[in-house]
Amino acid sequence: MSAAAPPEAVPLLMDAEGFAKLSGATPAQMADLERFRAMLAERNEVMNLVGPATLPDFWSRHAWDSAQLLKLAPDARAWADLGAGAGLPGLVLAILGKGTLGFHVDLVESMTKRCKFLVDVVEALDLPAAVHNARAENLDLTVEIVTARACAPLFRLLRYAQPYLQSGATGLFLKGQDVVSEMKEAARYWEYEADVVPSKSDPRGRIVRVKRLGRARKV
Repeated sequence: MSAAAPPEAVPLLMDAEGFAKLSGATPAQMADLERFRAMLAERNEVMNLVGPATLPDFWSRHAWDSAQLLKLAPDARAWADLGAGAGLPGLVLAILGKGTLGFHVDLVESMTKRCKFLVDVVEALDLPAAVHNARAENLDLTVEIVTARACAPLFRLLRYAQPYLQSGATGLFLKGQDVVSEMKEAARYWEYEADVVPSKSDPRGRIVRVKRLGRARKV
């Protein structure tokens, strides 16, 4: 396990133009992201998808935080987002991968109400994604990248991701500033190889890249 130096700070309240410049999103992709943003804001009025205070910073806090993962795995076509919730990062990845041959995102979410929101967005935007109302560890999916954001502490997240990682997938897990303690705690339960990549969206954020997951430890 290794940790990287902290990234440079980026401006908060990034606008759509700033996101398009950083991500390389096309006008069609930006239109889909705008529709997703509107649907997220509307549905957030009646259910807890994201913190309401984070919506004004959608382009940096949510869209760019998600989109940066594509730069870490530019050739990957099969993704799984565990605990997909509001569709972050999964729906953003699906929007940016739409039109790319073979690109697909499996959105895994155990809460039925959140699955309904995910299905509504996937259908409205005709995205290359499938929604699974199930627990991640109970599915049999073949993917290249497994990801998650605000899903669970790393030691528990590795249990959810175990079938994917042990089948050869790489993990890209969005984490906060407590990543070092999370990784130490996870090492009590798992034999795993990972490094830490600085987040491009938040100087406090980190991305844990898990390259290998071995046997669970006895504690």
